[in-house]
Amino acid sequence: MTMDAVVTAGGKPGEGDALFTYTKGNYKALLPIAGKPMIQWVLDALNASSQVGRIVVVGLPSATRLASAKPLTLLEDQHGLLENLNAGVQELVRQVPNTGVVLAVSSDIPALRGEMVDWFIQAIRESEHDLYYNVITREVMEKRFPTSHRTYLHLKDKAVCGGDINAVRASAVSTGNPLWNRLIDARKSPLKQASLVGLDTLVDLFFHRLTLAETVTKVSQRIGVRGRALVCPYAEMGMDVDKPHQLQLILDTLASRPGDALAEPA
Repeated sequence: MTMDAVVTAGGKPGEGDALFTYTKGNYKALLPIAGKPMIQWVLDALNASSQVGRIVVVGLPSATRLASAKPLTLLEDQHGLLENLNAGVQELVRQVPNTGVVLAVSSDIPALRGEMVDWFIQAIRESEHDLYYNVITREVMEKRFPTSHRTYLHLKDKAVCGGDINAVRASAVSTGNPLWNRLIDARKSPLKQASLVGLDTLVDLFFHRLTLAETVTKVSQRIGVRGRALVCPYAEMGMDVDKPHQLQLILDTLASRPGDALAEPA
């Protein structure tokens, strides 16, 4: 059985944004990279995966020309990451009411490849959780992209950064879900975010008292969701394009494998 995906693609860098010179006010997801829009690289990876079914892109105009051999739906921007994810999941549920776990994929990881998606989905299927969070160790990231300058969470047993392809159970993503409402409400407030995980957990994290497993357990208990962190062996799944030097890293990486789109955009 395949797993469906929501690709979040909203957002236009403003004049103060590091990528504004490159996007020129257009959608970040449509930034040209090695011959095609950045999001097309992500769609190509999802299409190359043998485990992905339907795809919903949220955040771009419905007339945007994108290529996909798999069923593709485009939804307009809902003006927020969590709002876009919610809209995408609800669209998948509208199409198939018994939708289970859904991939949540960022449109700015163009080095993503099909075999990486397959690995992630296989890891998800090994357990029954509501939220699967992808983390990458500093060693893995810096071996592949030594000049990426990622920000790491330093835990007792390892330093990790977040990946940009995660997964959530559709039933946990709903505007009627109290937790989901709290997450949306807290997304722009550090104090509200802190209240979600608890002061004691924050202190333990600050002093590096918790391992990754202990952190997942404490945060899951605090927010009332069954969560699992998956330690990813692929740095590409967390190599997002937010700054010019990261864009150059990706350009250098993809220059040797430009390839063609799966089909002419509709």
